[in-house]
Amino acid sequence: MARSVRLFELILQMRKVRKPVTADWLATRLEVSARTVYRDIAVLQSMRIPIDGEAGIGYVMRPGFDLPPLMFNAEEVEAISVGLALLARTGDRGLVKAAQSVAAKIADVVPRHVMDSVDPGALKVSSYGVSLPQHREIAPFRKAVRECRRLSIAYKDTAGRETRRTVLPVGIFYYVEVALLAAWCDLRQDFRHFRIDRIVSSTAKGGTFDKEARLRRKAWQAAHNDA
Repeated sequence: MARSVRLFELILQMRKVRKPVTADWLATRLEVSARTVYRDIAVLQSMRIPIDGEAGIGYVMRPGFDLPPLMFNAEEVEAISVGLALLARTGDRGLVKAAQSVAAKIADVVPRHVMDSVDPGALKVSSYGVSLPQHREIAPFRKAVRECRRLSIAYKDTAGRETRRTVLPVGIFYYVEVALLAAWCDLRQDFRHFRIDRIVSSTAKGGTFDKEARLRRKAWQAAHNDA
């Protein structure tokens, strides 16, 4: 592993932790020796990367440090371009708008010779078969998942019957035909998947469930890992 790559990976590892970690812990994840970690941390500290600590005690990165823009090669740019284009198939207009912003940022940071080697017209993502309803914004539900917000929703089933539910959103499934909100349903006392186009209305209810969100999401993932 090149030193520059190793330093970058070290920064990524440090950004993930909130408590001091030892050089041995970092060395295991980077597959290098603890001595190499000591040297690399000294280099990063000399570059004014906000890492506190010392050998034998542990290291932690102070919050608020942002990574510099990344450079991509031509194949990576193509992978990102196709991935961003595929978001249009989700019917999630918020993600599509965000994808356009990401594409603009990439164009700003990627070296000109790389961008010139990538022809935007050479890679196309078909919209064939995409029929997601557009009358329901998905962004508020993504926000509820992200912020662990309890929701009170009015939901219509296949027969048109409407029920009121209090749910704890844990994720969103995107299919070609529909987008589903995965949530713990207080009414059923179990996980349920609600078609977002059938959610008539939704409002935030009370506070967050952030203290139990991680356990809820893990339980849902364990029960639906083949979905």
